[in-house]
Amino acid sequence: MQPHSSSRQLALHALYSNHHQWLTTWLRKKTGCGHQAADLAQDTFLRLLLKHTVLQELSTPRIYLAHIAKGLLVDYWRKQALERSYLQALASDTEASFPSAEMQAAIIETLLEIDAMLHTLAPKVRHAFLLAQIDGLTYQEIGKIVGVSERMVKKYMATAIMHCVLLKRQWAG
Repeated sequence: MQPHSSSRQLALHALYSNHHQWLTTWLRKKTGCGHQAADLAQDTFLRLLLKHTVLQELSTPRIYLAHIAKGLLVDYWRKQALERSYLQALASDTEASFPSAEMQAAIIETLLEIDAMLHTLAPKVRHAFLLAQIDGLTYQEIGKIVGVSERMVKKYMATAIMHCVLLKRQWAG
């Protein structure tokens, strides 16, 4: 084992030992769930493990850990909101036959992939795309709402569609 790896492992172990309980408690206050807090704490340390940060040089490890954990919390809350919205829509649909648990999981997974893809777009591009696709607005109407010209809306739409196509190819391949 290389000396750098060994010192990194020791630093990560010390960071985990000194701050894991604090981070889990902090996350429990945010989520209201001990199990979810434990999962998010583990994911935080996993992200840290995958980064090439020099752990020995962290002057404020709790701030750094909280920063990583906040990003994971945002993802968690967004996924929870998306799942709740889907289940509410499903429950309010009187005509639909209730899909199996496997189908529900597949639909939620697909919705999460779409949501993740949309969040890689610039905010104005994403907003314009959603206004067109979900609300069915014209480019002129979208331009007024987003605060750009109709020509810029066309560019936004082209960007969003190209992005969707490229990501679809990535997921399929």
